[in-house]
Amino acid sequence: MAALVAGTPWMRIRVIPEFAPPFIFRRHFRRNFSVRASIDSDAPVRVRFAPSPTGNLHVGGARTALFNYLFARSKGGKFVLRIEDTDLERSTRESEEAVLRDLAWLGLDWDEGPGVGGDYGPYRQSERNAMYKQYAEKLLESGHVYRCFCSNEELEKMKEIAELKKLPPVYSGKWATAADGEVEEELAKGTPYTYRFRVPKEGSLKINDLIRGKVSWKLDTLGDFVIMRSNGQPVYNFCVTVDDATMAISHVIRAEEHLPNTLRQALIYKALGFPMPSFAHVSLILAPDRSKLSKRHGATSVGQYRDMGYLPQAMVNYLALLGWGDGTENEFFTIDQLVEKFSIGRVNKSGAVFDSTKLRWMNGQHLRAIPFEELSQLIGERWKSTGLLTESEGPFVDDAVQLLKDGIDLVTDSDTALSNLLSYPVHATLTSPEGRPIVEDKLSEFSAHLLAAYDSGELFGVLEEGLAGWQKWVKGFGKTLKRKGKSLFMPLRVLLTGKLHGPDMGSSVILIYKAGNHGIVSPQAGFVTLKERFGILRQLDWEALNQDHPALESAATISN
Repeated sequence: MAALVAGTPWMRIRVIPEFAPPFIFRRHFRRNFSVRASIDSDAPVRVRFAPSPTGNLHVGGARTALFNYLFARSKGGKFVLRIEDTDLERSTRESEEAVLRDLAWLGLDWDEGPGVGGDYGPYRQSERNAMYKQYAEKLLESGHVYRCFCSNEELEKMKEIAELKKLPPVYSGKWATAADGEVEEELAKGTPYTYRFRVPKEGSLKINDLIRGKVSWKLDTLGDFVIMRSNGQPVYNFCVTVDDATMAISHVIRAEEHLPNTLRQALIYKALGFPMPSFAHVSLILAPDRSKLSKRHGATSVGQYRDMGYLPQAMVNYLALLGWGDGTENEFFTIDQLVEKFSIGRVNKSGAVFDSTKLRWMNGQHLRAIPFEELSQLIGERWKSTGLLTESEGPFVDDAVQLLKDGIDLVTDSDTALSNLLSYPVHATLTSPEGRPIVEDKLSEFSAHLLAAYDSGELFGVLEEGLAGWQKWVKGFGKTLKRKGKSLFMPLRVLLTGKLHGPDMGSSVILIYKAGNHGIVSPQAGFVTLKERFGILRQLDWEALNQDHPALESAATISN
């Protein structure tokens, strides 16, 4: 018969003994069993994200947090944040604060944890040591754990012997069967010791991972493992198990690199009589070369992307699509839509490649989906903070944002977009290979007619009328010169904007005209007014341009 370990109704560990009596540790008992889990879907959902505060929040960790958050919200459950700071040498409060700040920026608000509290605290492992020691002593009393007095030298020797025999580097079990007298002798001498967990010598652990399906391990590959170090500090796998159990975590959604830890943790769950949660192991995020994403591939932390001008809603949307989809072609989701559609069953078990180009594109989609008033405020404040404009709001800012927004994927792109509009690199354009055909199409005559329109005041009068006046004037100007289409618009664009390409020409010229009148552009922005542009046109050496003189190539630098 199968012995069931008592616990909450949503999960029990089933132990199938192959040598009859129930699972009790006797010194010479041959341990051989299999562990399986059964789930009660009616239990309340409680998930956790448990970062280690030893650095910035990696995009992989952010995605794990997001999947936990979406799962909890989609099930009406709780999202718990726990800080795993048992690495005392590397953990810092600064890193913890950075992680909390990044999670908050992404909009992943936690129901329990630092700054929020809850019924299952404390939520930092460094504040839970008394609990770990209590459960370690319980395991020692029950015989699931024993004291190991092996020195580091002895342990290294065991590893060497195992390597020579081509065996797994597992603990030999030297102190597993030691007599009570031997143990008391070492205790009397004050010999340092660790707590080792007794692992069955035969059998297997089997789980049904919610993402990866059936996963199993043979117990004879493990060996008795340490749960408490000789300095009294608990080991990671022991802390995690005690924490997840005492915090009533129902589902553990974490990175696949933690999959091997499941074996140790399952043994501890069973020994303490705790119900085991459901597991879901998410594949790693890969670089374009399909290696593990790391710093050598560029930005990898959430904070870096925030500083680069990415929006939190775009990061959330993109991270959700790294290994998940709703089964349609749709790629644009708000966080509320993700909560509505998310299913752990649709998470792919293969690795997802992080594509920075796709992320930038998606950020542009979200940027342009922001209500215009909010977008104008966001970009206007950016232009003022970077010293391009003296004001952050007003008609000029609104018109500039409306004109340039389609070419902006990141908020930081707006600097370049506005600077390009305000600049006048006409020399560089006219001396470039692309500008040569335009120069040869009687551009000097075209320029003379344009200068005449400027000198007469006709052009400024047209610009005062706005876009409708501009369009009417261009049509008449083209008829006068017997030009239309590209032969009309390209010379106009080059002479007025100094560039071959850009946003709508009429709107650009009107905005340049307004910028010169309103005085909103900072002196250091490199702005060339329309008046200054016509002054440059008046001084152009068309004969030299038509001769394609090589020396004119350097004029680009002077013009810019």
